[in-house]
Formats: sequence, C-alpha cells, structure tokens
Amino acid sequence: MEDQEKILAFMREQAYHPMTVRELEEAFGIKDSATFKELVKTLNALEASGEVIRTRANRYGVPEKMNLVRGRLQSHPKGFGFVIPETQGTEDVYVHANDMNGALHGDTVLVRVEKEAGGNRLEGQIIRIVERGMKQVVGTFKDETYYAFVIPDEKRLGKDIFVPKEAYNGAVDGHKVVVNIVRYPEGRVNPEGEVVEILGHKNDPGVDILSIIRKFNLPEAFPEDVLAEAEAAPDEISEEEISGRRDLRERMMVTIDGADAKDLDDAVSLERLPNGNVRLGVHIADVSYYVREKSQLDNEAYRRGTSVYLVDRVIPMLPHRLSNGICSLNPQVDRLTISCDMEMDANGNTVKYDIFLSVIRTDERMTYADVRSILEDKDEALTEKYSRLVPMFEDMKELALKLRKKRMQRGAIDFDFREAKIYVDEEGTPTEIGFRTRSIAEQIIEEFMLAANETVAEHFHWMKQPFMYRIHEDPNAEKLMAFMEFITNFGYSIRGKGNSVHPRALQQLLEEVKGTPEEIIISTVMLRSMKQARYDAESLGHYGLSTEFYTHFTSPIRRYPDLIVHRRIREWIELGNQISEKRLGYWAEQMPVIAEHASQRERLAVDAERETDDLKKAEFMLERVGEEFEGVISSVTSFGIFVELPNTIEGLVHVSFLTDDYYHYHEKMFALVGERTGKQYRIGDVVEVRVANVNVDERTIDFEIVGMPKAGFRGSRERTPRVIDGRGGDRKPTRGKQDRSRAGRADRPGKPDRQKDKKHPAEIRQKYKDRRKAEGNTAPRRAGSGKASSGEEVLPISAGEGDTPAKRQKGFWEDLVKSKKKNRKNVASQAKRKRR
Repeated sequence: MEDQEKILAFMREQAYHPMTVRELEEAFGIKDSATFKELVKTLNALEASGEVIRTRANRYGVPEKMNLVRGRLQSHPKGFGFVIPETQGTEDVYVHANDMNGALHGDTVLVRVEKEAGGNRLEGQIIRIVERGMKQVVGTFKDETYYAFVIPDEKRLGKDIFVPKEAYNGAVDGHKVVVNIVRYPEGRVNPEGEVVEILGHKNDPGVDILSIIRKFNLPEAFPEDVLAEAEAAPDEISEEEISGRRDLRERMMVTIDGADAKDLDDAVSLERLPNGNVRLGVHIADVSYYVREKSQLDNEAYRRGTSVYLVDRVIPMLPHRLSNGICSLNPQVDRLTISCDMEMDANGNTVKYDIFLSVIRTDERMTYADVRSILEDKDEALTEKYSRLVPMFEDMKELALKLRKKRMQRGAIDFDFREAKIYVDEEGTPTEIGFRTRSIAEQIIEEFMLAANETVAEHFHWMKQPFMYRIHEDPNAEKLMAFMEFITNFGYSIRGKGNSVHPRALQQLLEEVKGTPEEIIISTVMLRSMKQARYDAESLGHYGLSTEFYTHFTSPIRRYPDLIVHRRIREWIELGNQISEKRLGYWAEQMPVIAEHASQRERLAVDAERETDDLKKAEFMLERVGEEFEGVISSVTSFGIFVELPNTIEGLVHVSFLTDDYYHYHEKMFALVGERTGKQYRIGDVVEVRVANVNVDERTIDFEIVGMPKAGFRGSRERTPRVIDGRGGDRKPTRGKQDRSRAGRADRPGKPDRQKDKKHPAEIRQKYKDRRKAEGNTAPRRAGSGKASSGEEVLPISAGEGDTPAKRQKGFWEDLVKSKKKNRKNVASQAKRKRR
C-alpha cells in the first residue's frame, strides 16, 4: 500500500511525464533485483485497478494526466450512458451507444474525453473496462425450447442474457431467476449466463419484492458467526458496566417514535434550570459498546451500511437481538447511552453543552400520535394518563418552535413534500395509500436531533480530529442560474449570482409562494437544482440546513456513519489527548473510504425503497384502469407530462396522447406549448386524467387527459375528405359539417339524407346510361359548376356533347391535375405535418 501511494504521488507531480519501467527504476534509485520485482508487481496491480495506465509504448502514467477519466458507468435503456467520475467535483462524461466498447451498466471504466457535447457537456469513448459491476442479474426466464433468455429487471442493462439448455438448472418459462454472467458481451453478442437461483413464478406472492432485493444485492439473513456474536450480548447491563458513566436514571425522559417502531435508539429530556434557561438532553443508545471495531458484527454492519425500509419488510443493519434488545431504549429498564446535554437560553441559543457516556432509564415509550393528541387535540384521557409528563411536553413544544424559527431565520430550506405510506395485506397486495404525518410531535424530535447533530459536529471540528460529517454542497452555479431565470416567468426574482445565493433567499421564496398555484412547480424545480447530501471526512457545511457543521449522531442502530461517530466520541472521552499519532493517522486514512462507502450504500437503499414503492403503486392502480382522477402536473419533458395524483401516485401522459394540437417543449419554461392554440401544460397545473394503462413489470402508469379527442389513424388529426366531382370543381366541406348535418336531418321531416341514401358509383353510371337512352341527347350542363339541382345525383364524370370514353378519361385527368396544382400549397402543408 505504501509503495502504491509513493508511485501514485510521484506520477501526479507536475513535472512527471510517462516513463518506462527502466526509467522508473532509475527515478526511484532501485539497485537490487528483489526491489525491481516489487516495482513491477506494484505497477501491474495499479494497472489492473485502473489507477495507472500503460501506453502502447509501455510507458506508465496516471489517467488524469492522459486525458482519461476513471468512473462508474450509468447506462440508459436506449443505449447511451454517463461515466460518473470517482474524483469529486469532476463533470460526468457522456458516452454514445456506439462508444460503449462492451461496457455494461455499473462497470468501472476508463473513458477518454474527446470533445464537448451539446450544452458544454463532456463526451468521450470507453477504452477499457477496469472492473465489472454486475456479476449477477435478476430477471424473467423466457424459454425458447432449445435455449432461453433472461429478460433483466434492470432495464439499463440493455441486453437480454442468453442461457444455453444445459444451464437451465430447473427453470421454466415465467420464473423469476438469478443468473451468473459467465461470458460478457463482445460486439453485438448477448452476454451468456447460468441460472443459479429460482425465486419462484413471477406472479407468486412475495416474488416481486424478493426480486428487487436480489436485484440490488441487499443482504437478508445474517451469517452464523455474526448471529453468534449478537447472541453473546447480555440481556441486562451490570453494575460494572455502569461504573465510569454519568447516572441519569433519575432524570425524567421519554422516547417518542412511530407506533410500529421496535428499535428505539433515541430518548429526550428537558428540564428548567434556576437561571431561567432549559437543559435539553438527547440520549442515544451506545451501540459502539456492543459492536466492537473489526468484530464480525462490525464487518457485517459496514457491508450493509444502513437499514433498508421496504414496503412490507425491514432489512436491518444489525441483528434484532441487538437492535430490538439491549440497544433499544425500552421503558423502565437500564440502558447504556451517549448523551449530549445542551443548555439553551430564552431564544434557543446553545450557551453550554456536554457530551458524555451515561446510563438512563426512560419513563415512557411515547408515540407520535399520543404526543400529538396531548399537545394539539388536548385529549383528556391521554392527558390524565400522562399527567406527570404533560408539563415537559409543553416545554418541549415551546422549545422546538423556537429552534425551528431560529433555523428558518438563518436560512434553512424546508421542502414540505408529502411522503406516501403504502399498506399491504399478508400476500403483499397494496390495500391503501396514506401519508406520513408531520405534526408537532415529529417536529419536536426533528428539531432536538438536529440540535444534537450540529453540537457534536462543531465540537469535533474545532478539536481538529478525523471525523465523519454529513455535508450538502452548494448548488451547481449553472443549475441555480437556470432556476433563477425560471422563476422570473412567475414574477419573482432573487438577489445574487450563482453560488453566492444564500439559502435564506431560497427559503424566503418558498414562504412567499406558499399557498399559491405556482408553489408546487417552484418547490420542485428548486429541489432539482440542489445537490445530494452525502458523507465526507471534511466539514464542508450543509447548504440545505444553512449550517457550517453537521453530522449524523442520533441513529447508530440503522446507520453505519452514526456508529463511527459514536466510536470516535468514545475514544475522545476515554483517551482525550492521549490518542496516538498512529491511531489518528489510521482514522485520517480510513474516514474518506468509510464515507464514500456509506454514501453509496445509502443511495442504493433509497433506490431499492423507491422501486418497491413504484411497484406497489403500479399494482394499486392496476385495478383502477379507466377511472378518472384529478391530479397536478409534477414534471414536464419533451415526450410528455407527468401527473401526480393526491395519493402521490405518478403517471405519464405521453405527448402522442395530446391530440388537440402539436406540442413543443420549452425547456426554460418547463412547459409544453401548443403550436396552433398556444395552450400550455406546466408544472403545478391541475388536470383531469384517466388511467389508460398500467405495466407492473415496468412500474409505469399511463394517463390520458379527460376530454382530449382520441388519436386518429397513425396518430394524425381527423381530416374531412375532399370530394372531386370530375367537372373541374371541388367541394370543401367544413370540418365536422357532415356529422352535424346528419344529426340535424333526423329532426327535419321531408329532407332526404343523401349520405344515408348514397348509391354505389356503378349504380349511378347505369342509371345515367338508362336515362340518356330514354331521353336522347340533351343540352349539356355547364361543367365546373360543382352544384346539382334539387334531387339530382352528383355524377363522378361530367357528360357533354360528343362525349366519348376517351374524352371523358382525358377530361378527368386534366381536371385532377388542375385541382392538384391549385391546392399544392395545402397538400405540402399536410405532408409536412405528417413528417413531423
């Protein structure tokens, strides 16, 4: 490791140029063969990992100095993709479908940056696959008799997996399976795989969620050695364990969680002090005491990174023996904790704080619903039941509102979006979609946890020791400028340029638009202009919370970064300034690695949770095809509009379903605008939609606008036929006139319905011949009048003196050509529309 870092540091020097092995040997002053062999081995290892590149001339250099970028490929179902660089702050590189060079979604690749694509985006070509990101694929088995294909659930993979007959391993058509990729694609050849696990038939209950678990490679059962360590944990704490800790068992405190929560990892207390201030206590389960560093429990917790909350189950980071047992702050039992006491004045400012090891005993296990009923609904029964705690709840409410007001004043951004809660039955079928409430009870816990996180983060920032921070970087200047330009369409403006915009200005804008029709559109576009929060070893501030220092300290049962924070707090409390330089060096080296891993696991968990939500929402709407709902446009794209229903379900109205006009996408306005009518569809508009189609496999829902005309043949507008009478004239009936006249004639007695009584052309010609034979030659009617006398049939070909079949045919074609020339402009316009 030290040799690798030494070589990389040397190659990253400004004066370095690509060198051969012999030149590197001379540069490092290597004299013996053993050291030379180690150099070659190290270079080979660095080359294999993609950290060093060997050119065709056998010279070595680092990718960034050779116009190469190392990163992870994020593909699109249409074939193209983006390489997300490993180096923070580097732009993504667009890769065309023809430049993939066999790479698949999730692969770690090296891409050569060749030019700037449209919109100043970097564009490149993949030159090497460093590491395959997808070794197993989950999909639906499709038997083709002599061979089979597995259609991947991950549509970004882009190719089906070929499975030879001998690799079926019991799978049959319709099974959800897991396949190992044994041969990766070359050129246009599909990857080849072998079935290693059969999850069940795709329509069996529970298989859908299990497929998502396998797709994201989420761990389920804990290994035996991990469970053995968890079983060794005690059921109760001993007096020996209490010694050295501050005893808070006599202090009044409670836990406030959801009714179905079992892992209670935080308790709160509040007491008035003689000087008029209050002391807020946040007490977090001391998980680091039971999960020791480098133990099997610790290794497994690191691998999982976080607990994952799916629709019908929770995949925990720690075994239930710990999370629901000795680490859960259950009422009326002694528990080991790490506490953060904060003394606050009348304005909610922290004037003094203390972080220490403690032992507590909570008085009650409260739920959000009960606290809300006590504080807002003034429920008499609950007030009487918890009469001893009610004064503390009232003080907590008062302090929480002060802290929130202070946070808003400093510029914290509060996106008040509704979060769906999906209820399923025993078979996993969705029965109801509700909302997660955000009452005063939730706000109390939210504000108290934020205060503790900020206090702990600031303390370790000034200690100048390696630490884990939760950061939210400033928005991208280009995106923020686009947002500022966008809100001018609604008559709003923000002072500042690019990253100089203070978050307070954005929060004031949200308060200004609250309750207005444009609230949703402005909130949504603002959120999209922000970066994602992540973990980092440096304190870079939190833009959304408008604070310089922030960490995650309050949930060590379900988040690994919180466990690391507890571990660092414990070392500081137990060793103080006596911690060795070697130990500090270890933390300085490992903290960025842990932060990056935790951020990746968090994003993976969010993606899995979102996909299970989308799956169950699609299943919920499957029984409601044809029903009509009122919704709000949540997004506008060039291919259509997304509409969100009151139950948070979102569906697409494709642009081809907007049949009353041709619509063009205006990017700066986030709107589809009609070419002829000028009609607009913008984010935040209320529309009536009908459920047209649901695809559970794709997790997609298609809507259509209620009242929108149905699309005609090939998606074109309905056009009234032009009737050519063969006499040089043509009739141009008004669009829809025939239908209206037909509808009206039924109510007018004595008026013939020519459309209803219209005869076949052969019958008309025969009738004309019979009449000519009976009457003889008559004076010809003037051609080109285009009108017939009352009761007279419209003849397809005009008759005249000296009329012969040859003359009639010649006259017909002359009139047709004349008519075409006359209407050439109109015909060209119609053809142009078809091409669009």
